[in-house]
Amino acid sequence: MSQRLSSAIRYVMLVKVANKDTESVVSALIKQSQRLPSELYRSLTWDRGKELADHKRLTLATEVEVYFCDPRSPWQRGSNENTNRLLRQYLPRGTDLSLHSQAKLSAIARQLNERPRKTLLYQTPAEKFAECVAAIG
Repeated sequence: MSQRLSSAIRYVMLVKVANKDTESVVSALIKQSQRLPSELYRSLTWDRGKELADHKRLTLATEVEVYFCDPRSPWQRGSNENTNRLLRQYLPRGTDLSLHSQAKLSAIARQLNERPRKTLLYQTPAEKFAECVAAIG
């Protein structure tokens, strides 16, 4: 599972979940979102998967609004698609994610967040995240 804080930041967090059921995924999203300043995490765009069937619980617990893309419309979640493409460099399609520890997933996220991005004028997502945190200080 990946989360992006803002299209302006492109910061990646990867969280290991026990299952892809809605209870596991929503609980993990709630737990992860509570580690962030609320000013930095206000919405989540999802691709209509069943994992977020209980999205109302997420919104009630975190005030994070959930938006769903139209079917077969990947352009509505372009940053997510780009992040997924970058993740495939570390975790090729078909990889059994249960074999990877949270430490491994965190290391991958750290590498992605320390990678300069053209869309961020060659700053890294980690630098943009630090700027945003400092701004809400």
